[in-house]
Amino acid sequence: GRGPLAGPVVAAAVILDVNCPILYVNDSKKLSEKKREELYDEIMEKAVSVGVGIASPETIDEINILQATYEAMREAVSKLEPVPQILLNDAVTIPDVTIPQVPIIKGDAKSISIGAASIIAKVTRDRLMVEYDKVLPGYDFASNKGYGTKKHIEGLKELGPSPIHRMTFIKKYI
Repeated sequence: GRGPLAGPVVAAAVILDVNCPILYVNDSKKLSEKKREELYDEIMEKAVSVGVGIASPETIDEINILQATYEAMREAVSKLEPVPQILLNDAVTIPDVTIPQVPIIKGDAKSISIGAASIIAKVTRDRLMVEYDKVLPGYDFASNKGYGTKKHIEGLKELGPSPIHRMTFIKKYI
């Protein structure tokens, strides 16, 4: 969730058991919502460990989206038990992490553990946005998940920013 106009950025880290395969894991963006939901449950059930990190819209505005993403990633990794010997990352090296890292371009499509983490992060964030929609109606968060759709922009212009909007992302709309 680096591109949306509203909501937090969510990162996940997953340790899988090599002897406990999970089929159909892929880049979360290439899976249907139904398939992501099914795989989320299976990953949570079968994974050795799952860590989730969240950086708020305020943090994103304060330190920028890239640094906020790194913060969420560090939080996710810090929750893994046992501590992994190596991290396989989707295209980045996370600053201030002492565990050896291997950045893999398009890693969420090439590594089952990165793909699993992308599914956990996306489903977690999507579920949060559905909940935000219940308490902040008018922006269509349940459908657009905070991305700049026509309905979202209309809501933003009519209602102004909500407490979960990324102020640095919406300057051109308000």
